[in-house]
Amino acid sequence: MSALITNSGELVASARRPAGPSESAGPSGPAGSTGATGPAETGRPATSSGAETAGFAALSDAALVIDDGRVAWTGRSAEAPAADERVDAAGRAVLPGFVDSHAHLVFAGERGAEFAARMAGVPYSAGGIRGTVAATRAAGDAELGGNLRALAAEMLAQGITTFECKSGYGLTVTDEARSLALAAQVTPEVTYLGAHVVPPEFESDPAGYVDLVCGPMLDACAPHARWVDVFCERGAFDADQARAILTAGRAAGLQPRVHANQLGPGPGVQVAVEAGAASADHCTYLSDSDVDALAASGTVATLLPGVEFSTRQPYPEARRLLEAGVSVAIATDCNPGSCFTTSMPFCIALAVRDMRMTTREAVWAATAGGAGALRRDDVGYLGTGARADLVLLNAPSHAYLAYRPGVPLIAAVWRGGRLVAGSAA
Repeated sequence: MSALITNSGELVASARRPAGPSESAGPSGPAGSTGATGPAETGRPATSSGAETAGFAALSDAALVIDDGRVAWTGRSAEAPAADERVDAAGRAVLPGFVDSHAHLVFAGERGAEFAARMAGVPYSAGGIRGTVAATRAAGDAELGGNLRALAAEMLAQGITTFECKSGYGLTVTDEARSLALAAQVTPEVTYLGAHVVPPEFESDPAGYVDLVCGPMLDACAPHARWVDVFCERGAFDADQARAILTAGRAAGLQPRVHANQLGPGPGVQVAVEAGAASADHCTYLSDSDVDALAASGTVATLLPGVEFSTRQPYPEARRLLEAGVSVAIATDCNPGSCFTTSMPFCIALAVRDMRMTTREAVWAATAGGAGALRRDDVGYLGTGARADLVLLNAPSHAYLAYRPGVPLIAAVWRGGRLVAGSAA
């Protein structure tokens, strides 16, 4: 059954291709461009400011046809073909579904007191993870799965149609494997993060824990996962340990990604680039050589502004990365400690206000950028052949996601062509 969504004040189609090393300001392509976005030339392009738009492509007075779960056509409303069902967007904006490439949703317990202490001046450290580990180990599968599904439903209601989910709060063979098995029930983008921190029982033998992560734990977890991740940071895993873990993961068929340079300068970004990681996440403290390495690689810099909001750390220098030609994604990093939000609109607003991204750059980073960080070419844009994951805003423009921060603007969400949240009325 086909569906026509018509009379959109702004249809954000965008480009699916991440930036190449030679491109000067992130992913390329002016608004209204052709190519991966489909027949954009048939609509009237929204106002563009050239390189600033960084791959953002939009049509005004636009329509979109969904057929068999895919985008079949985009163009001007007046030229739209017939379809079995018609949805009147009534001047509202239509965007690709958000792609959240970094989240930790399998856990038990809560850390509200830790957050309050940080707001009162206590510095952030990674040590609070161990409290969540204890609670997660003590929880049954029903509790963990129920919390996971509730958070996934929150994400969907706020426009996230694709999300990644990590383990990392079990840190035993059994608990990591069950965490990943639960995650695999709600998303195909599952990440093995046994190398989150060294658990207390291995505090005097971190090398022994790395052996466990690379051996029996990996054997138990790899069947449930697509990705392997490591927290390459002081107080967690050093460069040599991270390399060993990523190498073992790749040998088991998993693709690498890295928590890098969150708490201070360090080797994480270089390790990620050397490993051919899909993404280096956080990127808060970067040297010039780190930026150059990212710009010359296929590794996406995934920025997590909700973390800086929740920890009062400095925000990543998004402008520096974009101007160097680095492909940038935005993700929520939903977790119980350093960033307990499932709201991509909130993260977009933070990226615009505090990381000085334009509204176009931020929306691209939360859609096509996230798809690049997951090496997906079927989501994050609304060109012909893309999976029909889309969001209808109660607003005429994508800019309202930052212009009206904190306001629930998501009117309806489609995933695979099916209305799964909200109402299009």
